Parts: sequence; structure tokens; C-alpha cells
Amino acid sequence: MISPITSISGKNNLAFRAKPEGESNEQINKEDELLDCGIVTKSKIAMDKFTKAFTIYPAKGLAGSKNSNFYEFLTMGTVPYIVGSVMLMSIFNSVNPSFLPFDKVAASRKLGNKMALGVLFYALFKEVSKLFITYPVKWKTGIDTELPYRKVNYLLKENESDDSTSIEYHKVGESVDFTRWDLLYAKPEDNKPLNYRYDKIAKKNGFGENLNDSDQEVKPIYKEVLIKSKLAKSISSFMWAATGVALAFQKPWENYFNVATLKFWKGREFAHSLKVFGQSFVDSAKSLYKGDPDAVTKIGKHSGKLVIGAAALTTVLGLLNTFHITKKPSNVTGQEMLNPNKESVVG
Repeated sequence: MISPITSISGKNNLAFRAKPEGESNEQINKEDELLDCGIVTKSKIAMDKFTKAFTIYPAKGLAGSKNSNFYEFLTMGTVPYIVGSVMLMSIFNSVNPSFLPFDKVAASRKLGNKMALGVLFYALFKEVSKLFITYPVKWKTGIDTELPYRKVNYLLKENESDDSTSIEYHKVGESVDFTRWDLLYAKPEDNKPLNYRYDKIAKKNGFGENLNDSDQEVKPIYKEVLIKSKLAKSISSFMWAATGVALAFQKPWENYFNVATLKFWKGREFAHSLKVFGQSFVDSAKSLYKGDPDAVTKIGKHSGKLVIGAAALTTVLGLLNTFHITKKPSNVTGQEMLNPNKESVVG
């Protein structure tokens, strides 16, 4: 078995740097840490990245900080997306005062509100649909392609009051070529076998148990699953996003717009608004599936079915392709490999 490089204390992820004055040993020994994949953890990560994208990271960039990096640049990609979405949602609603009263209501409810809902559903369906790939792949192969970890960056000191470290959130399989294999090994404090995570994946995929080098057996199929699942998510998520936009433009949503309110302190009105939202969602889904009966062409009548079917089909095909692992071990046993009647080995 090839063991990961560890420090004298048995911890991974060595960091070599000088100790600044006044900094404790505990601060220096900070290391990258694997996180659980629960909804609470992922929510905290999303909120942390969202907040910093609008505050800390832009300030560092505008100030020309030498500690600004590509991770911060990518995280700030949410800023133009959200600003652009808000502008798109306000385009049709901002001109309402120029309409006559009747036309104003029609323009707002029939187009402006549906445009706003379409933007929200695009983002929501795009992200949620990735779970249609992530969880089935995890259940089938034992590989969590979205497994998060916290990365500790040691910063160059620009001012005396600056922090010595910054925290970034990444995924173990974020890079296929530079997968963080070291984080999948057990730590001494875990009181578990070094390869216990690899052992589980190996058993799940038919490699057997009690392997000497389960990590080396698993890594090739881990990479294959990462590549195929990323492709599946890229294609299916955009198809589901298109489905979300189509759903937002269905007529039943007008019932919700008539009673919609965000004033949660008005309990009864807000609860009624949520109830109507749920019913409008169901009715709109049915409307999308049934299609427009007044459409001239057959494609127009069945366009909803085509959009939903295409999204579902790309998801299923993506899963089947991901489940088809080509780097699994052969079913031929050791005795079958050796033919006692011949000097050669059976290939």
C-alpha cells in the first residue's frame, strides 16, 4: 500500500513558513479539513461565499491586494449574475407607471412577473437538478462527487492588522487531475483504518474486501466517475433550467401573482400566499405537460412534453453513462487465469 506523506505528528498537508511574531503554534498548525456533506454545512458554505463575494473579495481586488487569487475571482462571478438577474426582472416592471391603469396591471402580471419568476426558476432548477446526478451516483458507486473541504491559505502580510490565513471552500473532486486524495485517508484521531473510505468504495463497486491497496484500486474509477458525472450535470442542468423557465410562463401563475406577498409578519396573508403558490406550481406543471390546445402545430401542442422529456432523458442517459465504469476489475478469477494444461497464462 502506498501511504500518503505525513508529518511527524501524523497529520497531512504540510505547510512550511516562518512563524510571525505573536502567532501561536495552534494558528500555524491549521490544516485543510474534510467537511460533512449535510445540508447545514453546504448552506453555511454558500452563505459564506455569497457574503464575501459582495464585500471582502471586491474590496481586496479594488485595493490591488497581492493576496487576491483566482478562487476569489470565480466566487465573485455570482455578483454580475445576481445584479443582471435583478435588472432583467425589473425591465418590464419599471416602465409600468407609463401605462394606463388596465394596461399597467396586464403588463406587470402577465409578463413582468413571469419574467422575474423565470429568472428565479432558471437558477433554482439549474442547481437543484444537479442533485439528480449527485445522489444516485453516490448511492450506486459510493462516490460523493460534491464532497466539500475547507482549505487554509497562508497570506502574505500587507498590514500588521491583517489576518495570517484565509479560508476557501472547495470540493475533493473539483479537479480531476489534482483530486485531493490525501483528504480521503483517515487521520490518527479518527481511530479507523487508513483506507476506510477507499475500502467502502471498493466494496461498493465489486473489488472485494480486505484489499491491501484499496486506494490504488479505487482512484482510477473515482476519476472516471468524476469526469462522467460532471458531463452529465453540465448537460442535464441546463435542460432542467430551460424547463424551469417554461414552467414560469404558464398561465396558472397569474392566480398566485394576484395574492403574492412577502410580508411574512402578516401571518394569514403570507400563509395564504404560500398555499396559492403551491397550487399554482402544480397547475402550471400540468399546464406545461398538457401543452397549449390552441397551438397551430403539433410541436407547439406538445412542446411542454418535449422540454420535460429532454431534461429527464439527459439525466437518465447521464446516470447510465456514469454507472458504466470501464475500469472495474475483471470477473476472471486467479485459478481461471492459470491453465494447468498450458504454459501460458489465459488472457
